[in-house]
Amino acid sequence: MSTIQGAANNQSAEIFGQLFTHDHEELVFCQDKHTGLKAIIAIHNTVLGPGLGGTRIWNYTSEAEAVNDVLRLSRGMTYKAAISGLNLGGAKAVIIGDAKTIKTEALMRKFGRFVENLHGKYITAEDVNTTTRDMEYVHMETGHVVGLPESMGGGGDPSPVTAYGTYMGMKAAAKHVYGSDSLSGKTVAVQGIGKVGGHLLEYLHKDGAKLIITDINEEVLAKYAKEMGAVVVKGDEIYGQDADVFAPCALGAVLNTENIKKLNCKVIAGAANNQLADENIHGPMLVEKGITYAPDFLINAGGLINVYQEYIGYNRETALRNTERIYDVTLDILKTAEQNGTHTQLAATQLAEKRVNDILRVKSTY
Repeated sequence: MSTIQGAANNQSAEIFGQLFTHDHEELVFCQDKHTGLKAIIAIHNTVLGPGLGGTRIWNYTSEAEAVNDVLRLSRGMTYKAAISGLNLGGAKAVIIGDAKTIKTEALMRKFGRFVENLHGKYITAEDVNTTTRDMEYVHMETGHVVGLPESMGGGGDPSPVTAYGTYMGMKAAAKHVYGSDSLSGKTVAVQGIGKVGGHLLEYLHKDGAKLIITDINEEVLAKYAKEMGAVVVKGDEIYGQDADVFAPCALGAVLNTENIKKLNCKVIAGAANNQLADENIHGPMLVEKGITYAPDFLINAGGLINVYQEYIGYNRETALRNTERIYDVTLDILKTAEQNGTHTQLAATQLAEKRVNDILRVKSTY
C-alpha cells in the first residue's frame, strides 16, 4: 500500500469513526470547480422526519474542523427538533470559505442543486453568514428550503424568534435560580451581538436588565452602548464579569475548562449552538461550580420552530406561541436535572433521545 493510499484510508476511517460515535446517517461532500463551492451536508437522524438545519458559511482553518463542526451541529438539530416536539430530523450544512469573497448567486444556486439531489431528506435554511436572499437563490434550484422572505410565503428571518426563545429560556432559568423570572436589575453578559444577539438585547433592555456586551464588530458595540447604556468589554474579558447571567451568542465550544473557571455568574443561557466544549466534562463542571446551564439546543430552538411552521404552513402567531413553550420545558429540565443529581445538558439530551426512540418503535411496523 502506498503512503498516499494509507493516508487516505486513515482519513476515511477517522470520518466513519466520527459518524459512528453519534450514529450519523449520512455525510455528503459537495464540490464545484466553477463556483468554488466546497460544502458538507451532515444528516444525523431522520426518524422524526426530514433533516432540517441551516447552512453556514465559515472560513474554517481546515477541512477536518469543518467536518467536526457540521457533525456537532447536525446532532444538535436532532435534539433541538425532538425536545421541541417537531416532526423533523437533524441535519446541517457548512460551506467552506470567507462569505465576503466566495458568496455569489451561482454558488448558492449550485448548493441548491446538491440539496435537490437529496430528494427532500435534507431541508436547508439560513444560518451564520447566510441570509433570506441567499435562500431565495437556493430556492431557484430546489423546493427543499425554508427561511424564505414573507413576500414568497415564508417566515422571513428566523433570528428574532430564536432570540425570543432564548429570552424565554433565560427567564425560566432565572425563575429556577432566583425565584423570579423578571430580569429587571439583573446583569446579563452577552457574548456575540449578531442577528440573534441583537434581538436578544432588545428583549433584555425592555425587561430592565443591565447589559455587558462584547463582539468583534466595534460599530455594533458602539450602537448598543449608546442606545441601551450597555457596558462594552473586550473579547475574553466577558468571562470574568460579575454578572447574574452569561449569554453565549457567538460560536460554540466556549464553555471549556479554562473559561468556566473564570465565570462569575449563577446562570448560563445563550443562543449559541454546542456551547459545551465537552458535554461529559463541562456539564458536570458547571454543576460543581454552582452554575445553572439552560441547554443550548432547547432554548435556541425558536428559529427552528419558526421555519418548521413555514414548512407546514406559515403562521407567525402560532410560531411565537409554540416558542413560548420553551419556558415550561426549560423549567422541567432544570428541575429534573436537580432531582436526579445530573447536569442539565444530559437531562435534556435524554428527553430528546427518548422521543426519538419512542417514535422509532412506533415506526417499527409497516
